[in-house]
Amino acid sequence: MFVSHKIALFGVASVLSAAHVLSAVTQEARTVSNPPTYILEPITKSRAKLETFAQNRATFPGEVLLDMNVTYLDRQVYNPATARYDRVRLRGYQDARQARPSGADTPLVGPTIDVRPGETVRITLNNMLPQDSTCGIGGGSANTPHCFSGTNLHSHGLWVNPSGNGDNVLVSIRPGVEFQYEYNIPADHPAGTFWYHPHLHGSTALQVSSGMSGALIIRGDRMPTPTETGDLDRLLKQPDGSDIPERVLVLQQIQYACTDSDGGITYDCKPGQVGGIESYDQFGPGSWPASGRFTSINGQVLGQLAPAVAGSIERWRMIHAGVRDTINFEIRRKTGTAALRTLTAADTHRWIDQNCGKDAIPYGVVAQDGLTMAQVQMRQQAVLQPGYRVDALVVLPQAGDYCLVDAAAPAAASVNQIAPSRRLLGIVTAVEGNAVNGEIGTYLQDWLISAAERTMAQDVAGKVIDDLKGEMRLSSFIPHPDIAPGEVTGEQQLVFNIDVKQPGGTFFEIDGKPYDTSRIDRTLPLGGVDEWTLRSDFVSHPFHIHVNPFQIIKIVDAAGNDVSALGANDDGDPQYAGLKNVWKDTLWIKNPGTDPSTSYTITVRTRYQRYIGEFVLHCHILDHEDQGMMQNVRITLPDGHGGTVTGHH
Repeated sequence: MFVSHKIALFGVASVLSAAHVLSAVTQEARTVSNPPTYILEPITKSRAKLETFAQNRATFPGEVLLDMNVTYLDRQVYNPATARYDRVRLRGYQDARQARPSGADTPLVGPTIDVRPGETVRITLNNMLPQDSTCGIGGGSANTPHCFSGTNLHSHGLWVNPSGNGDNVLVSIRPGVEFQYEYNIPADHPAGTFWYHPHLHGSTALQVSSGMSGALIIRGDRMPTPTETGDLDRLLKQPDGSDIPERVLVLQQIQYACTDSDGGITYDCKPGQVGGIESYDQFGPGSWPASGRFTSINGQVLGQLAPAVAGSIERWRMIHAGVRDTINFEIRRKTGTAALRTLTAADTHRWIDQNCGKDAIPYGVVAQDGLTMAQVQMRQQAVLQPGYRVDALVVLPQAGDYCLVDAAAPAAASVNQIAPSRRLLGIVTAVEGNAVNGEIGTYLQDWLISAAERTMAQDVAGKVIDDLKGEMRLSSFIPHPDIAPGEVTGEQQLVFNIDVKQPGGTFFEIDGKPYDTSRIDRTLPLGGVDEWTLRSDFVSHPFHIHVNPFQIIKIVDAAGNDVSALGANDDGDPQYAGLKNVWKDTLWIKNPGTDPSTSYTITVRTRYQRYIGEFVLHCHILDHEDQGMMQNVRITLPDGHGGTVTGHH
């Protein structure tokens, strides 16, 4: 049988040994498991352990407690180009309760934080990195990468308080300092896939590229009613009532390098050398493809995922936890027998042609950025820009091996503005089960209808079933109501730009200004509803705003065509079709050129609900953020006269 949800949740090894079920080809690959979920414990210096979530919640109801050291980790990363493991020394997260450091084989990925609506997450960060003299510099140099050993934490996508000990990215945790974050998850928080990573201005890209990121899963069990929507988790149940199998796929781009004989950066690490990330010279346009590195899944390069059962419906939670490069996720049937042990990035395109099937396997996308969509959308590709999450219902139709592929996409869809060569991500094997001979979309629709008949309350079952029969609609599970034009109370404009014309360097800007830590760029009223117009004057950038998500209204190309409707054609770029009215927290603002005349105009709407305080919006190409493509936002109380309260008293 496939590894159960309960087994995956607690990080226990698969009940099926890969050596027993895989071909000789894939036996050589590294095993990819779901990232371990943090075992919970009370906040005491004794580090007394409670072995399960259930034990912790029984002893400390509503508390999810984590204690993580931020420190240098000595690890190894498999390098397919040389068929050996490269030694690396990178900044990372380590369980502070461990008596001894983790071994070199421990993957460079943070543990999964597993939480329910209404609970409180307390995360203590102990910064054990060496002192850094560049922390605390200001002025114009604030947009020069710096303070590589300072840190903080961002819960990407969570609808929580941004101030004080909440999701506050404006604090700097210096070396030798301990700080506890506290996320009070509202009882009505949407269930979904979120993630966490450092967010200290000046060092975000360097730390995230080192593997400092992890999944944050909100699990809900709210039953929809005739008047209120519920959680999709309530529907996705097996006949015995347990959750369907799931995979958490944290996709990382760990861009470690060594030095050559002249002291320069080289990605060809020799035996005896130790790779690291200590310079922003390792980032920039084309740097990731040029490095020859492979995107890892849960810290493993070209790994072998735990087996699936043919015909079994699984939930795949895909998280783009990389710094800057686009991922276009495909699943293809493996047809060839070539070995995986040695494979260069340059040879991967040919390898996929020869060993992976011609047609991609369709899957059903059910959520974007952790938020359930209005209907299941069948896709053969899911374009993930940095910061994106995609939840998909996946079924492998027959027994055998399957290739997980980062597919080629049009140049305009890519961060680098060039059509990337395909890269292999890993292999998953399906063992014998209930083979699917017809269309996967129909098979999935029938399964969902059957699940609704089993799981839904009598007063809502008819509506849910009718919705699923009608284009697999999920209207009983969407987390936020649509924002109608009449609800809008204000407007916001935002323009990304890279200014390459000024003497003295390149300037990363929003609305014509680089980031200033002391400037509040937008003051917005609590309870307000804004319509935002977003565009980029120079190449494309993923827009991300903290705290409140937004609904996409339209995406208009340079010729005036709305390309956001389901089935729309954007010159072969698949990423925008089907996003109309979808809720997200990160969105690609497209300009396929370097002139404002080629820019797309994107309209979104958002509500400012529940929380006041200061937070940021920024480009999620993280080296752009570190170099100034960010703004400070303040949500404050209305003054009762059409404005906002600007003072502190």
